[in-house]
Amino acid sequence: MAQGQRARNPIIYADVPDVAMIRVGDTYYMSSTTMHMSPGLPIMKSKDLVNWQLVNYAYATLDSLNELNLTNGKSTYGRGSWASSLRFHKGLYYVTTFSQTTGKTYIYTTRNLEKGPWETHSFKPSLHDHSLFFEEDGRVYMIYGGGKLRMVELKADLSGVKEGTDQVLIENASAPAGPHINLPAEGSQLFKVNGKYYLFNIVWPKEGMRTVLVHRADKITGPYEGKVVLQDKGVAQGGLIDTPDGKWYAYMFRDFGAVGRIPYLVPVQWKDGWPVLGTNGKVPEELSLPASKGLIPGIVASDEFARKKGEPALPLVWQWNHNPDHALWSVTKRKGYLRLTNGPITSDFLLARNTLTQRTIGPESTGSTLLDLSHMKEGDFAGLSLLQKMYGLVGVKYEKGVKYIVMVSAQSGSPVEEERVPLHQKTVYLKAECDFKERRDVVGFYYCLDGKSWKKIGKPLKMAYTLPHFMGYRFGLFSYATKTPGGYVDFDYFRLHPKIFESKE
Repeated sequence: MAQGQRARNPIIYADVPDVAMIRVGDTYYMSSTTMHMSPGLPIMKSKDLVNWQLVNYAYATLDSLNELNLTNGKSTYGRGSWASSLRFHKGLYYVTTFSQTTGKTYIYTTRNLEKGPWETHSFKPSLHDHSLFFEEDGRVYMIYGGGKLRMVELKADLSGVKEGTDQVLIENASAPAGPHINLPAEGSQLFKVNGKYYLFNIVWPKEGMRTVLVHRADKITGPYEGKVVLQDKGVAQGGLIDTPDGKWYAYMFRDFGAVGRIPYLVPVQWKDGWPVLGTNGKVPEELSLPASKGLIPGIVASDEFARKKGEPALPLVWQWNHNPDHALWSVTKRKGYLRLTNGPITSDFLLARNTLTQRTIGPESTGSTLLDLSHMKEGDFAGLSLLQKMYGLVGVKYEKGVKYIVMVSAQSGSPVEEERVPLHQKTVYLKAECDFKERRDVVGFYYCLDGKSWKKIGKPLKMAYTLPHFMGYRFGLFSYATKTPGGYVDFDYFRLHPKIFESKE
């Protein structure tokens, strides 16, 4: 997938929003948001700012509540944990986040970002879009909020906010973008460069696009002066990173339809003590960095579900939809297969536990799987999904003693069965082909009985990025019971390709 010898924007054509980044020596680390997914708060690593690899998560589960566990009819789509802050200070790595679901702020610390172990601190309140900052005098601060930005000092043991330290830092941080604001300045990230403080924020003016603001001060407490530093393509929210040889970049993301919010790098020059973003104020398509080798296997990957001794049960590319029930899945009960066993009864795909997901990738991607359906029970439903509020899926329903291949579309906001075909065998191949080129955002669904010829089923789904889920579409392997628990299906593999194969009827 390398295009020439230079990197191109977007750096990652997949849902990796709210990026925070640090450099330790010659290694870059990046954290991002995955909200309701588990494990959460992904950590990625790179040597060149372009080719990234998932290396860890800050938490296995954020907390145990009905909303996070998909129990008692509750969910926490689009909430969970949001924008993180990432720091390295005196030999310790700090990854912080906050949650609307629990109302808390979380601080995860480790000496080894790639291997752990992690220590967890959490406290109330939930400090929105905060930036963790270590001052040279040993004090620790968090800047947070939207529009009116505030700052608190944390207790030395990170157990909470020091009483009486909450103060207004910038009364109206949106002001440099004008008086008519759609979304007030948020997404704070604070940096200290050559003795000055630089606070990055995103703002969305009415009748405009998402915009990057920087406020500058000589002291952390201010006063701060602010200006618009980038207004192009809606690329915004992020901060600064420097290379070992002294080059500077800003890392940002762009809302890009159904594939999600995708990361960009923007070159930075310094002028009169201000960071100047972009090439003549624009986000360049090409960058003076090494070319991408593609997102497979660093960010997404195929999986044959074969495990060697000592290998983790699931590679890091996988995340569960909400907290999983670990008693109901296995890659060891049948060697070379992922087994999903059905737990509590539900009629709603979005409330079914243990859907195993990976990001879709652009500009196009295909996900396929092979299922063994021998042990389904009456009322069971299993298959391959494209997960978002307006989801689509192809799967097998077991109804009144007959198995049917079905395609379901929730494009209207509610699930509609578009087509069903009786199935007279124990195995079936399923496939979904996603086209994100120029925001086409269409996925087609297919099945195959003999491993050779694919047949279309149902109709293509017009994918739509919706705020209730707040996430790009994900491939998902699912199985759930609508009548009786205990049935199961075995997935032989999940294969991901960075292109669409023109499926022949």
